[in-house]
Amino acid sequence: MMTTTTITRSLNFQVAVAAMAIFMALVSNLAYAADPGPLQDFCVAINDSAPAAVFVNGKFCKNPEVAEPEDFFLSGLLTPRNTSNPLGATVTVVNVDKIPGLNTQGISLVRVDYAPDGGLNPPHVHPRASEIFIVLEGTLYVGFVTSNPDFRLFSKILRPGDAFVFPVGLIHFQMNVGKSSAVAIAALTSQNPGVVTIANELFGSNPKIYPSVLSRAFQLDKEVIDYLQTRTWYNHLM
Repeated sequence: MMTTTTITRSLNFQVAVAAMAIFMALVSNLAYAADPGPLQDFCVAINDSAPAAVFVNGKFCKNPEVAEPEDFFLSGLLTPRNTSNPLGATVTVVNVDKIPGLNTQGISLVRVDYAPDGGLNPPHVHPRASEIFIVLEGTLYVGFVTSNPDFRLFSKILRPGDAFVFPVGLIHFQMNVGKSSAVAIAALTSQNPGVVTIANELFGSNPKIYPSVLSRAFQLDKEVIDYLQTRTWYNHLM
């Protein structure tokens, strides 16, 4: 015959198991940030909505029987880019729109060219991807800032052959601190990592954010915010 103490212990154990199961389910849902895994060898993206096409990861897929090597190929990444723009930097994106065979593979690539003496890939965020960044030419000052409440800056001076990791969702940047042009390649853990360029988003939004919001957030006079919102915020992605 079960005593009251035994019944209480049994109930407590069942409650604890249920609570742990709920906790693990919540954690697994919150921690999941990767692209969905493919259920086939590949799913070459096409701009086609024909009834026979399969819609995967936001793209319709080509029949694998008619896929070809060109679907997985891109040339020209060695060609220097023009950095004569307000930021002195140009980002060449290699994503599923450039290589259709990247669809469902969960990866993408960028080449970044920097003008001498201050070419800047400005503070930005990739909401859906981590990034590993490798310098090919030049000298770059790079860094990222951790989230609330620490706001720790992790930064380094990188030279050819050096690599640095930018964790998913954190603000990061790169600036050329050398006297010559710089080039870097970065790989990202999403076929569509997304980019939130901080200054562009806040001061160049359409319609504009109320100046009083930004004035209080940045602790600046409203006149400064008004000026920033009249600026043309350059998009250096190509």
